[in-house]
Amino acid sequence: MTAIAAANGRPAPAGGSGRLMAAADVIAIRQRVAASIVGRERELDLVLAAVAAGRDLVLEGPPGTSKTTMLKAITAQWGIPLLFVEGNADLTPAKIVGHHNPARVLREDYSADNFVPGPLVEAMRDGGFLYIEEFNRAPEDTLNTLLTAIADRAIAVPRVGTVTAAASFRVIASMNPYDNVGTTRLSTSVHDRLCRLAIDYQDEPAERAVVALRAPDVPAGLGSRLIPDGVALTRATRTHPDVRQGSSVRGAIDTVLVAAELCALRGISDPGDTDYVETVFDAMIVALSGRIHLDEAAETTAEQVLREIFQDHFVLDPAAARPG
Repeated sequence: MTAIAAANGRPAPAGGSGRLMAAADVIAIRQRVAASIVGRERELDLVLAAVAAGRDLVLEGPPGTSKTTMLKAITAQWGIPLLFVEGNADLTPAKIVGHHNPARVLREDYSADNFVPGPLVEAMRDGGFLYIEEFNRAPEDTLNTLLTAIADRAIAVPRVGTVTAAASFRVIASMNPYDNVGTTRLSTSVHDRLCRLAIDYQDEPAERAVVALRAPDVPAGLGSRLIPDGVALTRATRTHPDVRQGSSVRGAIDTVLVAAELCALRGISDPGDTDYVETVFDAMIVALSGRIHLDEAAETTAEQVLREIFQDHFVLDPAAARPG
């Protein structure tokens, strides 16, 4: 049978380290990646150390905690592809490994030439990172296919041959610890083959810096209060007793951007304007109501929860509403 050769050099031996870079190269990549990441120095060190050591990794944390941003920056600096896969019940082994082109099979029969590689084979062949979001939603037989690639750095594809991974191939998985709907418990064999890093939300100053970076066009006079308000309100959704999972920093970014547009529409240029506070609430409803997930036992609505958070911030604790 025909083997698909690795595309970028000699593959790492099965079970070996897969190490490609000297420590100085890893340090140089870290410095360049750190320039585009806010408040994730420790996590960046740990992810870089794991992948540079040839290890596969699961990142466990809620959405919006810079997991994808880190991986994009690392693979861009390393000069290798990052292939995304969404874990769900429809992710079959054939979808992740690949399939034979049906039209060509009818004309030519099965052969290596009419095989259409899936993201796993592409990542192995090109030495890229296969990034599987919602890893614990994938079916067990699909996870078993991945375990073979992780353990042996090679998989056998029927009527094609053995696909051997290039040395820089890694499997990076992510899971949301707050979401148990439609997920499955990962087996011991899966946990045993993956390093794990828990990533939580950043602290408030870091989230403010992220929002300022993503909302550069907000006027400085307005943003000096709007950014702290947007971040504080968003962070409060994570601790409200009726909320099972609060919003990520993306909610704060959208709150600030929507509020800035509303202020422009309503002629508000100063956060001291009497209409500023209610304008921020209107932006909250648009930006956050779909991002918070209420506890199943809560007898309330997202809008009511946001009104409570809004009143706590602007009415009950006015000092918290002042920037700084």
